[in-house]
Amino acid sequence: MLRKIIHVDMDAFFASVEQRDNPDLRGKPVAVGGSAARGVVAAASYEARKFGVRSAMPSITAKRKCPELIFVPPRFEAYRAVSQQIHAIFAEHTPLIEPLSLDEAYLDVTDNLQGIPVATAIAEMIRAKIKAETGLTASAGVSYNKFLAKLASGQNKPDGLFVITPKLGPAFVEGLPVRKFHGVGPATADKMARLGIETGADLREQSLAFLEEKFGKAGPYYYWIARGIDERPVRANRERKSVGAEDTFASDLFNLESALKELAPLVGKVWSYCEERSIQCRTVTLKVKFADFQQITRSRTIGGVIEAQTDLATLAGTLLEQVFPVSKGIRLLGVTLSNLSGRAAEADRQMSLTI
Repeated sequence: MLRKIIHVDMDAFFASVEQRDNPDLRGKPVAVGGSAARGVVAAASYEARKFGVRSAMPSITAKRKCPELIFVPPRFEAYRAVSQQIHAIFAEHTPLIEPLSLDEAYLDVTDNLQGIPVATAIAEMIRAKIKAETGLTASAGVSYNKFLAKLASGQNKPDGLFVITPKLGPAFVEGLPVRKFHGVGPATADKMARLGIETGADLREQSLAFLEEKFGKAGPYYYWIARGIDERPVRANRERKSVGAEDTFASDLFNLESALKELAPLVGKVWSYCEERSIQCRTVTLKVKFADFQQITRSRTIGGVIEAQTDLATLAGTLLEQVFPVSKGIRLLGVTLSNLSGRAAEADRQMSLTI
């Protein structure tokens, strides 16, 4: 039996919440994030996107593209509150909800709680109720698997709905650039291009053996999605993989003492998050990004769980010491905890905290 999958994706979520809560921002180009020279755009309104402003773009670049851009600091508590409203609406229809982030999720409505036979009707009901209860718009994709539902949700953004039927699925995939495929990142897309794979049709021409040789464990996934086939189930209460925090600094760091000082609040943030939720970990990873944007990571795994914040600080500090002396300044530090246990199994997504 074919599944009925809906992918719901809020439209410019962080920026839309800010425009909803502050009428002076409506209709104007808005970026959520730091406005300083070293800041980064966390989210951009559709008015800002018309100028080429995108998330993860350096703030200075965004301001150059859109001189009228308005920066607002992020309010994650507000975004989480709205996210809870949205997920409560999802839960009225199905317990099979797989959140990907605060603003998007997969829903399996094959056997839904209200007995509605048409998934498109459910998607319309969800979108309408989100608009009524939050004042925000959501786009949705409906299809018979997760891969196609994700593709569909991006077709008519913002405030749109798109359906890919089993009959249309394979042909729809054939005509799309592989760069638009969920699960094909920029580096993989570049590699595919070097191999002459530009579209879904090009990907479909490749044998399973060839894709396994070139892309390893991901090869079978690419082979089947090129045919519109994705057997992955919607996984409710998906296990959390990691908890992390990072910060970009106003000035580059050149000595160990100042770097350790900036590392301390990151350690405190991830430890507090895990302690509040009874999450334990065994692995700490340090992320270092230099002034020229070169990035390195250093990890350490211990035999048992990390017992105290002081232990975590020592482990992270030791990893940082291994980086010094540095020949170029450090613009960003990050700390990530993995090999999680305890209530981590109840979490729904990989968590990233930004200071």
